[in-house]
Amino acid sequence: MTAFSKKIIRNPVAARGDALPDELHPVLRRVLAARGIRCEAELRLDLDRLLPPSLLSGTAEAAALLHRTLEQGGRILIVGDFDTDGATSCALAVRALGLMGAEDVGFLVPNRFEFGYGLSPEIVAKALEQGPDLLVTVDNGISSIEGVAAANAAGVPVLVTDHHIPGEKLPDAAVLVNPNLPGDGFPSKSLAGVGVIFYVMLALRARLRERGWFEARGLAEPNLAALLDLVALGTVADVVPLDHNNRILVQQGLRRIRAGRGCIGINALIEAANRSRARLVAADLGFAIAPRLNAAGRLDDMSQGIACLLTDDPGAARKMALQLDGLNRTRRRIEGEMLQQALAGLDELLAQEGSRLPLGLCIHRQDWHQGVTGILAARIREHFHRPVIAFAPARDGSLKGSARSVPGLHIRDVLAEVAARHPGLLERFGGHAMAAGLSLRQEQFEPFSAAFDEEVRRHLGVEDLCGLIHTDGPLEAHELNLDLAECLRSAGPWGQGFPEPRFDGEFRIINQRIVGERHLKLLLSPEGSGLQLDAIAFNQVESLPHAGQARCAYRLDVNEFRGARSLQLVIDHIEPVGPEAGAPSRG
Repeated sequence: MTAFSKKIIRNPVAARGDALPDELHPVLRRVLAARGIRCEAELRLDLDRLLPPSLLSGTAEAAALLHRTLEQGGRILIVGDFDTDGATSCALAVRALGLMGAEDVGFLVPNRFEFGYGLSPEIVAKALEQGPDLLVTVDNGISSIEGVAAANAAGVPVLVTDHHIPGEKLPDAAVLVNPNLPGDGFPSKSLAGVGVIFYVMLALRARLRERGWFEARGLAEPNLAALLDLVALGTVADVVPLDHNNRILVQQGLRRIRAGRGCIGINALIEAANRSRARLVAADLGFAIAPRLNAAGRLDDMSQGIACLLTDDPGAARKMALQLDGLNRTRRRIEGEMLQQALAGLDELLAQEGSRLPLGLCIHRQDWHQGVTGILAARIREHFHRPVIAFAPARDGSLKGSARSVPGLHIRDVLAEVAARHPGLLERFGGHAMAAGLSLRQEQFEPFSAAFDEEVRRHLGVEDLCGLIHTDGPLEAHELNLDLAECLRSAGPWGQGFPEPRFDGEFRIINQRIVGERHLKLLLSPEGSGLQLDAIAFNQVESLPHAGQARCAYRLDVNEFRGARSLQLVIDHIEPVGPEAGAPSRG
């Protein structure tokens, strides 16, 4: 496969974090300063620092609507989405309403292949079969103009809770709650869908408390912090920026999980992923737990994943988690096949004389699996450092696309601009800055590909497509130790917008070998040092380094094996340096 250059860029540090506590490790002080942390208060992740629900517009009205439905004994139907954010949002709503005395709560999640995304008229028709008195959308609904209209026509009000960017027209819902609505003053615009419904439930509990609901019914006032494990999982999985408010939500959820107070289903998924519950970090949620939950929505029906999050039976949860683990293994196999096909096709294209890739890249095969296109687009983006949309055929004959962007390009806005310049080209679209979904007719693939590339070129140039590897600079040899790795691990949560510390430096390659078919296992020695360090480079077989010296961008990791912990470097990028760089050595 043709190699595309990457550049290691060291993050500038505008301040050294002198106002941070003296007891912090100097490296951690440097890392936090590079992420904009200026004082000790910004490090506090206690629940009393959480932004109040009153700042999020629509929460009071949503609480009143839910209260009225509870008083009337009405049936509440939660309409979710088929990813982890949607599944955790749905499970949280069902659990929270149950804790507050709701007697008739159900959920409905669209099957990706049968209905597509959101509160469509078809899903409303399906929902009406259950006789709801109120529909509540979670992690969707802000673009469901027709679906909300269909519910209104049937006399069923809709409460929309969502976090996606609204279009020019808003649905005519009874209440809208979305921090990204025009004019909304909520300081944290990065709430995931599960964060939005959590805030709605906080507002509902406050309203019920004020009106004596719990005392009148002999109910214990629920501790909604018990649901923060779901909030943490959905927030990390949806890759929303971890601003201070989201870091509180994630940290508090992780603390509950580590203490053994997470829900039975999440505990079962942790076990199926062979992770340590007591030492779980945000990266485990994103790379081990969420993929198993997502597999249900990608390959089958997310109702399986939601059922796992809702059960209180350990045996049932374990069985469902193993089923989800099996689906995830199947997903990985399908993904691998699709990735090989995509790379082979692009390599063949690049081999043609005078050929070059578009800056905005669209790929498509008729035999690709619709549920895996998002992962495929992300993998191709990693290879070629440009925005990618992967398409697969849908059952209705259209093409469904999953888009993944690069820093500096708001992919949903780009799609909106394409739609404005080429009316009728897109059937529907929606999403975030870094990820989006869309659908179009089969015959529009080529015209759309050209229009997408043209629009990307308005925003990016070839010089913008070099893969930038941002680091926190070098570490001294004496700093490469287990204590610092443990310190950085516990200083999280790290994630989108608050990246895990990454460093760079030159190392001598002592030996190297391929493990697990696609991973590189290395033994490295820092330049000018006799220290020897274990290192792993995941999914980088094609980056097998040359013998001699190499420059690496890496993270410090704690490797656990048979009860013993040791330092391991996780290599994000490796490149040969110096005169000894020659033919690859496979050690």
